[in-house]
Amino acid sequence: MTEKIYEDPVLGPVHIRKNPRARRISLRVNAARRISLTLPWLVPYRTGIAFVESRREWVQEVLGRLPERPAADPEAVERMRALAKATLPVRLSELALQHGFQYNSLRIKNNVSNWGSCSVRGNINLNLRLVTLPLELRDYVMLHELCHLRYMNHGPQFHTLLEQVCPGHRALEKALRAYRLR
Repeated sequence: MTEKIYEDPVLGPVHIRKNPRARRISLRVNAARRISLTLPWLVPYRTGIAFVESRREWVQEVLGRLPERPAADPEAVERMRALAKATLPVRLSELALQHGFQYNSLRIKNNVSNWGSCSVRGNINLNLRLVTLPLELRDYVMLHELCHLRYMNHGPQFHTLLEQVCPGHRALEKALRAYRLR
């Protein structure tokens, strides 16, 4: 993959990547307000730039819905980190034992765009902000990541397993969307 940055006169920097596996042009705005454009390998950069220019209004609308990320209070973050380190590893271990999962390691991070992740090596990352969620949503996130130890995708088998270990997970997933990572 190659990456270039296009300075749009209205939107600012747009990160353009060419991906040989991409089948279509994809324009995204993430929670950190980063604008990304993915192009299939054979699509010229100028075509991608024209695409961004044609979608400028949509990007501005999305950016307008995203709140500015306020400067984090370092003391509050450290309190959350201490609470997360004291509670999340214990609960993850309980859930793993209860449902027969084995993970390699756990890291607590201050992520901007996700509540958790799982690597192919069996390493689980959890967002320290999980401690701000209701307990059932914390458990849902942890069970979701534990299920990725068996299925590294969101296919039907993954959702079947997740439903077995976390009945009603679809409603919990929907409820989680009401909470922001900012």
